[in-house]
Formats: sequence, structure tokens, C-alpha cells
Amino acid sequence: MNSIYPLTIYFDASCRLCNSEMQNIKLHDAHNQLILIDCSSADFDDTVCKIHNISQSAFMNRLHAQDANGQWLIGVAAFEVIYQTVGMASIAKLWGHPITRPMAERLYPWIAKHRYLLSKLGLTEVFRLWSRHAAKKAEKHSRLCSEGRCSIND
Repeated sequence: MNSIYPLTIYFDASCRLCNSEMQNIKLHDAHNQLILIDCSSADFDDTVCKIHNISQSAFMNRLHAQDANGQWLIGVAAFEVIYQTVGMASIAKLWGHPITRPMAERLYPWIAKHRYLLSKLGLTEVFRLWSRHAAKKAEKHSRLCSEGRCSIND
């Protein structure tokens, strides 16, 4: 089976919410499996846009990730894989669970459209705290497993 890594993530770093979330995720990328590409940068190389017929505007308005096999993950699907990659299973499950995923699929475009306003209103801090909690949980699980005391239900 081919590895999907590295996973290249295209995001809008000019958005505080987007940038904060991606930088937090990258902090937990212990195996360096994620490559972050800022689509808002003046020196953004749009070759990938031309090759795949995806506009820079599309990259700016929805999180895009391309795996090592060339497959694209967009929006909710990308978030699910990204959070799973860095060991934040509880957040990954929220993005991918059969009950919450349809809600996330409907809500994500609205959040993406209003991301600058939501950043100003403090949503960045909420995501940071939530990610910190998930990271601590993942680290605890990892520590317990390395001590031979893990369980599937942790």
C-alpha cells in the first residue's frame, strides 16, 4: 500500500484563524508528514494551480491537501486526514463521524466564507484551546501506550 505522505496543505495564511490552526497542527507533526503552503503569499507558485486546473481563489477559499499519490482532499475530508496524521484522533473523529460530518460539510463553507470576521470575534482562541486539549489527550495516550498501558477506548 502506498503512503499518502507527505501531505501538502494549501491554505490562506493571511487569515488568522486558518494560519493559527495550521501552525498549531504543524507543531504536532512529529514525523514531519505535512507540508504547509501559504496560498496568500505574494510569492505563491501557482504552477500547481495551472497543472491541476484549480484556481488560486479556490485554494484560498477552501482548504486543499494533496497526498503523495496526487489525490486531492478538500475541506472537511482534508481536515479529517490532517488531524488524524498528527495524532489528534478526537478532532479527526469529529470531522469524520457519520453524525457530525454532514453538519461539518454544511457548516465549513459558511465558516470559510466568514473566516476573517470569525477571526476578529475570537474563534481563533477557541480552536487553539480545543486543539491544545486534543493534543494533550493524544500525548497521554501515546505515553500510556509506550508504557504498555494503552487501550482502544482511550
